[in-house]
Amino acid sequence: MSSRSQIIAGNREGAEVHTGEDLCKQKSLELLEEICLPKGLLPLDGLVEVGYNRSTGFVWLKQKKMKQHKFQRIGRNVSYDTEVTAFVEKHRMRKLTGVKSKEFLIWITISDIYIDDPSSGKVAFGNSTTGISRSFPVSAFDLDEGNNSSST
Repeated sequence: MSSRSQIIAGNREGAEVHTGEDLCKQKSLELLEEICLPKGLLPLDGLVEVGYNRSTGFVWLKQKKMKQHKFQRIGRNVSYDTEVTAFVEKHRMRKLTGVKSKEFLIWITISDIYIDDPSSGKVAFGNSTTGISRSFPVSAFDLDEGNNSSST
Protein backbone atom coordinates (compact mmCIF):
# COMPACT_ATOMS: atom_id res chain seq x y z
CA MET A 1 0.00 0.00 0.00
CA SER A 2 1.43 3.41 -0.99
CA SER A 3 1.88 6.12 1.63
CA ARG A 4 -0.91 8.09 -0.07
CA SER A 5 -3.22 5.09 0.20
CA GLN A 6 -2.34 4.77 3.89
CA ILE A 7 -3.14 8.44 4.49
CA ILE A 8 -6.45 8.03 2.66
CA ALA A 9 -7.29 4.97 4.76
CA GLY A 10 -6.51 6.91 7.93
CA ASN A 11 -8.83 9.74 6.93
CA ARG A 12 -11.73 7.62 5.62
CA GLU A 13 -13.57 7.46 8.91
CA GLY A 14 -15.95 10.40 9.10
CA ALA A 15 -15.24 11.42 5.50
CA GLU A 16 -17.71 12.07 2.70
CA VAL A 17 -16.82 9.48 0.04
CA HIS A 18 -18.27 9.60 -3.46
CA THR A 19 -17.91 7.14 -6.31
CA GLY A 20 -18.96 7.18 -9.95
CA GLU A 21 -17.37 9.33 -12.61
CA ASP A 22 -20.07 11.99 -13.01
CA LEU A 23 -20.68 12.43 -9.28
CA CYS A 24 -16.92 12.56 -8.57
CA LYS A 25 -16.40 15.23 -11.23
CA GLN A 26 -19.25 17.28 -9.73
CA LYS A 27 -17.86 16.89 -6.18
CA SER A 28 -14.33 17.87 -7.26
CA LEU A 29 -15.70 21.08 -8.82
CA GLU A 30 -17.80 21.80 -5.72
CA LEU A 31 -14.72 21.34 -3.54
CA LEU A 32 -12.66 23.83 -5.56
CA GLU A 33 -15.54 26.31 -5.43
CA GLU A 34 -15.94 25.83 -1.68
CA ILE A 35 -12.27 26.58 -0.99
CA CYS A 36 -12.28 29.51 -3.45
CA LEU A 37 -9.78 28.09 -5.94
CA PRO A 38 -10.29 28.08 -9.74
CA LYS A 39 -12.57 25.27 -10.94
CA GLY A 40 -10.20 24.30 -13.76
CA LEU A 41 -7.29 23.62 -11.41
CA LEU A 42 -7.84 19.84 -11.29
CA PRO A 43 -8.86 18.80 -14.83
CA LEU A 44 -9.10 15.12 -13.92
CA ASP A 45 -10.84 12.52 -16.07
CA GLY A 46 -12.07 9.07 -15.18
CA LEU A 47 -12.49 9.85 -11.50
CA VAL A 48 -13.48 6.77 -9.53
CA GLU A 49 -13.50 8.19 -5.99
CA VAL A 50 -13.49 11.57 -4.28
CA GLY A 51 -13.28 11.85 -0.51
CA TYR A 52 -13.34 14.79 1.87
CA ASN A 53 -12.82 14.59 5.61
CA ARG A 54 -14.06 17.99 6.75
CA SER A 55 -12.76 17.57 10.31
CA THR A 56 -9.14 17.16 9.14
CA GLY A 57 -9.43 19.05 5.84
CA PHE A 58 -8.05 16.04 3.98
CA VAL A 59 -9.24 15.36 0.44
CA TRP A 60 -8.40 12.67 -2.07
CA LEU A 61 -9.22 12.16 -5.71
CA LYS A 62 -8.62 8.84 -7.44
CA GLN A 63 -8.68 8.51 -11.21
CA LYS A 64 -8.39 5.46 -13.45
CA LYS A 65 -5.08 6.51 -14.95
CA MET A 66 -2.45 9.22 -14.70
CA LYS A 67 -3.19 12.35 -16.71
CA GLN A 68 -1.05 15.04 -18.31
CA HIS A 69 -2.69 18.35 -19.08
CA LYS A 70 -1.39 21.47 -20.78
CA PHE A 71 -2.71 24.79 -19.52
CA GLN A 72 -2.59 26.65 -22.82
CA ARG A 73 -2.88 30.16 -21.39
CA ILE A 74 0.36 29.77 -19.44
CA GLY A 75 2.06 27.12 -21.59
CA ARG A 76 2.57 24.72 -18.68
CA ASN A 77 2.30 20.94 -18.64
CA VAL A 78 1.00 19.40 -15.44
CA SER A 79 0.94 15.72 -14.51
CA TYR A 80 -1.74 14.28 -12.22
CA ASP A 81 -1.08 10.85 -10.68
CA THR A 82 -3.84 8.27 -10.17
CA GLU A 83 -4.18 9.51 -6.57
CA VAL A 84 -4.12 13.21 -5.74
CA THR A 85 -4.32 14.19 -2.06
CA ALA A 86 -4.20 17.44 -0.10
CA PHE A 87 -5.21 19.20 3.06
CA VAL A 88 -7.53 22.05 2.11
CA GLU A 89 -8.73 25.31 3.58
CA LYS A 90 -10.06 28.52 2.07
CA HIS A 91 -7.77 29.68 -0.79
CA ARG A 92 -5.26 26.87 -0.15
CA MET A 93 -4.30 23.26 -0.85
CA ARG A 94 -1.28 22.18 1.21
CA LYS A 95 0.72 18.99 1.53
CA LEU A 96 -0.45 18.24 -1.99
CA THR A 97 0.66 14.91 -3.48
CA GLY A 98 0.31 13.50 -6.98
CA VAL A 99 0.77 16.77 -8.92
CA LYS A 100 3.87 17.80 -10.88
CA SER A 101 4.59 20.69 -13.24
CA LYS A 102 7.14 20.61 -16.02
CA GLU A 103 9.70 23.39 -15.69
CA PHE A 104 12.17 23.49 -18.54
CA LEU A 105 13.13 19.81 -18.87
CA ILE A 106 12.31 18.46 -15.41
CA TRP A 107 9.15 17.64 -13.50
CA ILE A 108 8.78 19.55 -10.22
CA THR A 109 6.48 18.29 -7.47
CA ILE A 110 3.83 20.82 -6.49
CA SER A 111 3.15 20.70 -2.74
CA ASP A 112 1.13 23.89 -2.23
CA ILE A 113 -1.44 25.81 -4.25
CA TYR A 114 -2.71 29.03 -2.74
CA ILE A 115 -4.12 32.49 -3.26
CA ASP A 116 -2.58 34.84 -0.69
CA ASP A 117 -4.44 37.92 -1.85
CA PRO A 118 -7.66 37.27 -3.79
CA SER A 119 -7.64 40.84 -5.13
CA SER A 120 -4.29 40.16 -6.88
CA GLY A 121 -5.89 37.78 -9.37
CA LYS A 122 -2.91 35.42 -8.91
CA VAL A 123 -2.67 31.80 -7.79
CA ALA A 124 0.68 30.50 -6.54
CA PHE A 125 2.19 27.03 -6.85
CA GLY A 126 4.97 26.05 -4.48
CA ASN A 127 7.39 23.29 -3.66
CA SER A 128 8.00 23.13 0.08
CA THR A 129 11.27 21.20 -0.34
CA THR A 130 12.95 23.82 -2.53
CA GLY A 131 11.02 26.85 -1.31
CA ILE A 132 10.42 27.85 -4.92
CA SER A 133 7.03 29.16 -5.98
CA ARG A 134 5.52 30.66 -9.12
CA SER A 135 2.39 32.72 -9.57
CA PHE A 136 0.01 32.74 -12.53
CA PRO A 137 -3.25 34.52 -13.33
CA VAL A 138 -6.27 32.82 -11.75
CA SER A 139 -7.98 33.13 -15.15
CA ALA A 140 -5.49 30.61 -16.62
CA PHE A 141 -7.30 27.95 -14.59
CA ASP A 142 -10.88 28.87 -15.38
CA LEU A 143 -13.06 25.85 -16.08
CA ASP A 144 -13.72 26.86 -19.68
CA GLU A 145 -9.93 26.82 -20.24
CA GLY A 146 -10.25 23.03 -20.51
CA ASN A 147 -11.98 23.39 -23.85
CA ASN A 148 -8.85 24.91 -25.38
CA SER A 149 -6.30 22.59 -23.84
CA SER A 150 -4.75 19.28 -24.66
CA SER A 151 -4.55 16.29 -22.40
CA THR A 152 -3.34 12.73 -22.62
